[in-house]
Amino acid sequence: MTRTEKEKAIKVLKKKFKKNDFFYLTDSSELSVEEVNSLRRKCFEKGVEMKVVKNTLAIKAMQSLAADRGFDKLYEALKGPTAIMFTETANEPAKIIKDFRKGHEKPVLKAAYIDSDIFIGDEHVDTLASLKSKEEVIGEIISLLESPIKSVIGALDAGSTIANLLSALEDRAEAS
Repeated sequence: MTRTEKEKAIKVLKKKFKKNDFFYLTDSSELSVEEVNSLRRKCFEKGVEMKVVKNTLAIKAMQSLAADRGFDKLYEALKGPTAIMFTETANEPAKIIKDFRKGHEKPVLKAAYIDSDIFIGDEHVDTLASLKSKEEVIGEIISLLESPIKSVIGALDAGSTIANLLSALEDRAEAS
């Protein structure tokens, strides 16, 4: 790889790290070409971009960004073969990994960066897979907010039914 190619790769990675608040560092070595293609297909279907990287280039790209992002804690995980899964949904790569490993031993989670939180090690796959997406959290909040409103509307509807019943009884009493 020439110096120009390395600089270009660092620039591309820097943009990806800057743009994505969620990414996973994985090891998918020892998978056959067919298995890697299958994994890439699953990632593509779920909107996850999987990119095999050179560790030194990934570190340089991370170092060129603000130190407050906390990327320095990830450097230790950038050893050996590394594929990065970039995503807009925090839990999707973990779900892909978990599902894919039903028939394979890899990929192994080396680390995950979830909106400035860092998870080191494969033991976090289940935890990360159970995270709720932004859309799921918003949906839950909306349903929680709707619940009291529905109760009030239901009570008002019931109140108007009772008022109508009382009005009908009053009309009947006046008619007799």
